[in-house]
Amino acid sequence: MHWAPWELFDAATFGTYLGAAAALVAAPGPGQALVMARTLQGGVRAGLLTSVGLNLGTLAHTVAAALGLSALLLASATAFTVVKLAGAVYLIVLGTRMIAGTLGARPVAVPDRATEGTPRVQRSRLLAHGALTGVLNPKVAVFFLAFLPQFVRPERGGVFLQFAVLGGVLATLGVIGDALVAVLAARTGRRLAAGAWRERITGGVLVALGLRLALVRR
Repeated sequence: MHWAPWELFDAATFGTYLGAAAALVAAPGPGQALVMARTLQGGVRAGLLTSVGLNLGTLAHTVAAALGLSALLLASATAFTVVKLAGAVYLIVLGTRMIAGTLGARPVAVPDRATEGTPRVQRSRLLAHGALTGVLNPKVAVFFLAFLPQFVRPERGGVFLQFAVLGGVLATLGVIGDALVAVLAARTGRRLAAGAWRERITGGVLVALGLRLALVRR
């Protein structure tokens, strides 16, 4: 049986996902810091290659979550619901910690410019390093197990394909967001602060999403 992409999600679910995904991409984090550093070291192309690598890691985590949770759904719909509820709690805790972490914290910054004599990393190494950084981050794996299932609707069928679409959208938004970071870093060559307000907005989105998912009857 084949499923068209527009048949996999209802408008409300997909719209909520896009908003949450965009907020996550906008939030500063280690990935953005790495893209900034690589850009200042080797230019916009270096930053973009790093971003592509990081988001290849995103796709890898998507496949892993899809395989594991699709199998869980086939085995037990109740167990899948339990995983979703646990994920909702995780999102609430994560969002709360993100907001609390901005209180009294200093903005994260990268150097104004690359130091003279800084070696330029080969393109293949940039891509591979970015991918390994994304794939080998256990926190990303846990987050995906908590985040993506909240938007999967088993009754619509094509569970694995739903995961694939959600992960592909997040990876695409990630590359676009990182590209903007790389361009700004290359053009300004100045200190780029993380911005506590973005952390707070993202944390608020995660808390609200977690509460909604935990309280709504299924």
